[in-house]
Amino acid sequence: MLMGMIEELRIHQVEVGFVGLPPTRQVERASGVSDVAVEGSILRCIVCGSFQPFLEALRGHEVVSLTSMATHPPGDRPPPPATPSSDRDGI
Repeated sequence: MLMGMIEELRIHQVEVGFVGLPPTRQVERASGVSDVAVEGSILRCIVCGSFQPFLEALRGHEVVSLTSMATHPPGDRPPPPATPSSDRDGI
């Protein structure tokens, strides 16, 4: 159950390349999708939670590239990476 709740909160920055114009209106209406922007045949947006409504909005349009990068909600940033420590004295 906890994993399902975590999945619901996941936020992704998504970029999709199409043959021709993207289905902008369908994507804008998809549940969990926001910040839709289009440049030519490239559509960028934010998907929060399930990808299913977003993917259904793409139906019938030829996708030539798709990139998704997980992001973190504001106030829920991961800690910065640890800096390597030196084993030598004085460094």
